[in-house]
Amino acid sequence: MTGASAAVDGDTPGDTWQRIATPASTVGPWLPDGELGARLAEGLGRVEALLRTSVDSEHPFVQEAAGHLVSAGGKRFRPLLALLAAELGDPLAPGVTEAAVVCELTHLATLYHDDVMDEAAVRRGAPSANSRWSNSVAILTGDLLFARASDLLADLGPDAVRIQARTFERLVTGQIRETVGPPAGTDPVDHHLGVLADKTGSLVATSARFGASFAGVDGELVRALTAFAEEVGVAFQLSDDLLDIVSQDGASGKRPGTDLREGVATLPVLFALAGDDPAEARLRELVTGPLTDDDRHAEALALLRSSASLRRAAEVLREYADRARARLDPVPEGPVREALSALCDYVVTRTS
Repeated sequence: MTGASAAVDGDTPGDTWQRIATPASTVGPWLPDGELGARLAEGLGRVEALLRTSVDSEHPFVQEAAGHLVSAGGKRFRPLLALLAAELGDPLAPGVTEAAVVCELTHLATLYHDDVMDEAAVRRGAPSANSRWSNSVAILTGDLLFARASDLLADLGPDAVRIQARTFERLVTGQIRETVGPPAGTDPVDHHLGVLADKTGSLVATSARFGASFAGVDGELVRALTAFAEEVGVAFQLSDDLLDIVSQDGASGKRPGTDLREGVATLPVLFALAGDDPAEARLRELVTGPLTDDDRHAEALALLRSSASLRRAAEVLREYADRARARLDPVPEGPVREALSALCDYVVTRTS
C-alpha cells in the first residue's frame, strides 16, 4: 500500500488536514498497491487528521487522555472499510471522511470502557487509560469520545444519526449479553457468536454502510456491503481471539494468552468446555476460570495451541470468511472487489 506523507511536528489541526497525516493502520497487507492503494492512503490521512482534531481540547489533561488511544495507533479497520466501500461511488463526497471518523471514535470510546470492565493493564502496546490514570478517567474519556462522535454525526443528517443509534444499541446489548452470560438452555457457542455480531460486527457493518451511502452507492450494493462487513467483522474478532492464543510475540496487541489469564472464554475455550474429548480433559480442568498462576497459565496455553478445539475454532473463522466473500457477488469486478476478497483471506491467514 502506498504510504502517505507524515505530518510535521508543530502543525495545527488545520495544517494537518492539508499535509495528510501518516495513516496508523496495521492491517495493510490485504490492501492493493497502485492508484487504489494511494487513494486509500490519502483517505486514511484525512481520517487521521480529523481524528486528532476531534480529540483536541483546551484543557491539556483532557486532550492527553482523549488522544491516548488515537496516538497509540491501531488497525483503523473501520475507517478503512468505510473508505474502501466509498470507492464504489465518489470517495471524496461530503460526509465520507466524517462518517469514517464517527465509527472510529465510537470504537475507541468502547475500548476505554472495555479496559475498565476487563481490568486491562495494556492496550495497543501501551498502558491502558485506566491503569495509567484511573477507572473514572477512562470511563469519562470514553464518554467524551462518544460526545465528539455525536457532534460529527449531527451534521450527517437524521438517517445517519438513527443508524448510529441503532448500531450503538446493538453494541451495548452485545456487551450486556457477554457480561451476564448465556441464559439457561442456550448453547454457549451460539451465544458467543451472537455477542460478537453485536459487539463487533454491528459497527464494522455500519462503517461500510456509511462509506458506501455517503459516496452515493446504489442501495442494493450498500446492503450487500453492509452484510459483507458484518460477517467479516465477526471473522476479524475471531482471528484476534485466535491470535491471542497462537501468537508468540503479542501480535494481537496483548501478551499471548491474555484472555486465558483473565478468564475470558473465547471460541476455542468454549469448544473445549463443551466437549468430552479425553485428550482435552486437563485443558477443560484448567480453563474453568482465570489462570493467574504462571505455570498453570503456560500449561493451558500450550495445551490449547495443540488442541482440536483450536482447530475447530479456526474452521468457524474460515466459515465466516467464506460467508463474507459470498456477499461480494453483487460488487462489480475490479480492484475494490479484489481488495475485499483479499481481506477475507487475510483474516484467516493472519492466524497461521
